[in-house]
Amino acid sequence: MSVKKLGGIFTVESDQGNYLGKVIISATGTFQNPFVPDIPGKHLFTGQQLHSSEYKNPLPFKDKSVLIVGGGNSGAQILAEVSTVATTVWATAKEPQFLPDDVDGRVLFDVASAKYHAMKEGREFNAAQYNIGNIVMVPPVKQARDRGVLHARETFKQFYKDGVIWHDGSSQPFDVVIWCTGFGFATGHLKDLGIINEDGKVDCEGTKALKLNGLWLVGYGSFTGFASATLIGVGRSARQTVTEIIEYLNNDL
Repeated sequence: MSVKKLGGIFTVESDQGNYLGKVIISATGTFQNPFVPDIPGKHLFTGQQLHSSEYKNPLPFKDKSVLIVGGGNSGAQILAEVSTVATTVWATAKEPQFLPDDVDGRVLFDVASAKYHAMKEGREFNAAQYNIGNIVMVPPVKQARDRGVLHARETFKQFYKDGVIWHDGSSQPFDVVIWCTGFGFATGHLKDLGIINEDGKVDCEGTKALKLNGLWLVGYGSFTGFASATLIGVGRSARQTVTEIIEYLNNDL
């Protein structure tokens, strides 16, 4: 899919045909653009590699040796599941940080709401205690801790045919590597518009693109509004987007 603009009209070219419009809302988010770091020798590894976006359940990894890379919630939760059926190692760029056991999604929702309202009112808000970048102790992760598998080591420096080479020079074979390394911004369909920055972002005010009239971006994270890559945040930014688009179209009449 690609988007072009000519004479004030956007054309969306897709395998289902072309679509025309005065306004484009780009809401592809990040899930369609999984990120895997370019580790030396990655192409040499003869085992299986998959991204967390491809993971479904631990059963395919039964009795295998699995390296899980990435220190976020997906890494911890996949480790928790896979370690019940396989031998696992967890590699992270920095020491994983865990939220208190009693902090769940409801608490994080309330904290995010309080932070949003504080920002709107120009007040400071300290949510350090509930850093949403820390790992939520959902039941499988707690169980992994109880089984003694919820511990990580440093990331490795390169691959070889059968596995990885750690920074101390030791090597270790693996059958599978699961990349829990996040996502980039799925904005490639906008490349023909000439407005994408090197990091994949588009300069925006709120969700409105600054360099091209008629384009709004919804749900990409902080550059399209506070917490806009979350369900709680995207609703707020989407409502503002609709208001702005109505005003834009009315002014164009």
